[in-house]
Amino acid sequence: MIRKVLGSLLAITVLFAFQASAQTVDELIKKNIDARGGAQKLKAVKSMKATGKITPQGLEIPITLQQKRPAMVRMDAVFQGKSLVQSYDGETGWKIDPFQGSSDPEKVAGDDLKDLQEQSDLDGPLVDYKDKGHTVELIGKEDLEGTPVYKLKLTLKNGDVRHIYLDAENYLELKVTSKRKTPGGEIDVDQYLGNYKPVNGIMFPFSIETKVKGQSQNQITIEKIEMDVAVDDSIFKMPKPQDKPKTDEKKPPAAR
Repeated sequence: MIRKVLGSLLAITVLFAFQASAQTVDELIKKNIDARGGAQKLKAVKSMKATGKITPQGLEIPITLQQKRPAMVRMDAVFQGKSLVQSYDGETGWKIDPFQGSSDPEKVAGDDLKDLQEQSDLDGPLVDYKDKGHTVELIGKEDLEGTPVYKLKLTLKNGDVRHIYLDAENYLELKVTSKRKTPGGEIDVDQYLGNYKPVNGIMFPFSIETKVKGQSQNQITIEKIEMDVAVDDSIFKMPKPQDKPKTDEKKPPAAR
């Protein structure tokens, strides 16, 4: 009898602990959304265009990011007079990468496709995360290079995991960690977000640094963000490969 009572008490304790944890997670997410500008403002944005530059290994490459509801995204980068494109139209992910020897568009799959699908979410994964099929857990509170942060574990619908670090004071994202597959195995990729500025009442990070094992890989600096710009759906669609010019077939010499 005593064992049954203790078992019931333990079950109730676990239930309350789970409910308290879930409530705390939702409270933190709400504070994050409010700090960014609020759900109403975020959901009112129909399209967004950001321009800036990425500086990998000392190079400086102009980039443009365009997003549009319900789930479209396109990224353009120009280097050595050549344009690299990555895009997702809500169904198909594709790219044009002349640095791999071809200027023809080709479909992407695997991690590249999942990255584009994640980027196409204009609100970010924490907004309406349950409706999107994601789950979020509160890992705890810790120190991030001298700044107190809340660490959240975000499991996306596709199974990928992100660790999100929220500033314990203003609740904005300071760091996002993900895993990436490489020929040498899986690695942790850390993105540090900073230099937040308001655009039409919404806070955006204008600086994003990517690190692997503490070593900086690239730095993205956003120079301008425009909201609700006119963006035609066609730019997100995969274009048809360019027709290659036909060569004239050599005719055999006429018989004498």
